Amino acid sequence: MIRSLSANTNFLIIVGIGLSNALVALSGALVAQLGGFANLNMGIGMIVIGLASVIIGEALFGKKTIARVTLAVILGAIIYRIVVTLALRVEFLESSDLKLITAVLVIAALVAPKALQAQRERKRRIAKRTALAQQKEREASA
Repeated sequence: MIRSLSANTNFLIIVGIGLSNALVALSGALVAQLGGFANLNMGIGMIVIGLASVIIGEALFGKKTIARVTLAVILGAIIYRIVVTLALRVEFLESSDLKLITAVLVIAALVAPKALQAQRERKRRIAKRTALAQQKEREASA
């Protein structure tokens, strides 16, 4: 749509990416100023939490509309935090196992929709076979 107004879309993409990176740099500078120090690994945990929230939310709630995707990410973040909290309260897991817990949770969120879809497909095939068998029985008895 913007091309119809004779705008250079490649230039606008570069400007948008540059602006977003500038805002990220500003927020990082403010965090470092507030904390009084900067560390190379400061934002890694937030990236993992954000990605896990998106993956869990979209896997469990789907992505049909913008509102649904937004709600899915928010609910994914809540589910992620609840699972991590419950896992840390379990006696046989240490707090150093947090990366393992996160990995297992994300893998489960990625595999669960495919497994459910395969199960639904199997049930549909069985129902179709049963219907065909019943139809053949009726035709044979008639």
